[in-house]
Amino acid sequence: MTTWQDFEQEAPDLAPAVRARFEANRHHVLATLRKDGAPRVSGTEVQFGGADLTIGSMYGAVKALDLQRDGRFALHSHPGDSSMAGGDAKVSGLAHEITDEAELTAYLADLPEAAPGPFHAFRLEPTSVVLTEVDGDELRIRIWQPGTPVREIRRR
Repeated sequence: MTTWQDFEQEAPDLAPAVRARFEANRHHVLATLRKDGAPRVSGTEVQFGGADLTIGSMYGAVKALDLQRDGRFALHSHPGDSSMAGGDAKVSGLAHEITDEAELTAYLADLPEAAPGPFHAFRLEPTSVVLTEVDGDELRIRIWQPGTPVREIRRR
């Protein structure tokens, strides 16, 4: 399983910029797959703890049920204002529910405030990370996938 820490080690120039986009705002957009395969988007918050990027969910929420059934996800950072300052970050991959008691205890210890009630927690395994930025009159798109160097695409 690839961790957020693996991404940081493989893409040391890209990882801080992507993390900054997710830390700049509290709320982000998570895409999951419904039972029939159609996409579902939900709001979510992210946490960085230890080697992992994680999300939590209210117990029994449809996004959690989606991830339990099919762990594929796409996560889009809050877009901020219209300036694209700092770029637009996206992470996709596989979500794994945290069920081990010791891991759940560590997850709870990393939260900024206590969970308000029963919850699900998921560790996100990144299989693709993309940062799109405006650079002068071009779009600069940096793409990482596990085990490969960061690719850069520029578009006018």
